[in-house]
Amino acid sequence: MRAADQYQQVTILLVDDDDVDYMAVQRAMRQLRLLNPLVRARDGIEALSILTSLDTIKGPYLILLDLNMPRMNGFEFLERIRSDPSLSSSVVFMLTTSSTDEDRMKAYSHHVAGYMVKTDIKDGFNNIFNMLEGYWRIVELPSA
Repeated sequence: MRAADQYQQVTILLVDDDDVDYMAVQRAMRQLRLLNPLVRARDGIEALSILTSLDTIKGPYLILLDLNMPRMNGFEFLERIRSDPSLSSSVVFMLTTSSTDEDRMKAYSHHVAGYMVKTDIKDGFNNIFNMLEGYWRIVELPSA
């Protein structure tokens, strides 16, 4: 049985402008009974604002980052957080429709923890969150 306090320790920051993907993430979390707080930013600029605000995200967090967004895309966001000493240790998973080798290699050069391609939204997000649940149960995450 899952205890609520196990899941409130890790906040998920979803950086994605697609409302359908956001709803799919919410649905997957409900189906898997994950109680983690979910915070959404629609682009990199909003995500930076959330991360630098002292009261928005508490404790360890994971970032699920899309590549193609308005104002500041995923790569621009990665460059900004990796150059900021207070954010450089953020754990980031790319969650994107791009399956190109070029994008995957560029993401890993920015030290992402994983690169996941959105293929089948219905089952794909459940698989992703099953993997993430195992990840945050085992891995010691940096505190905010």
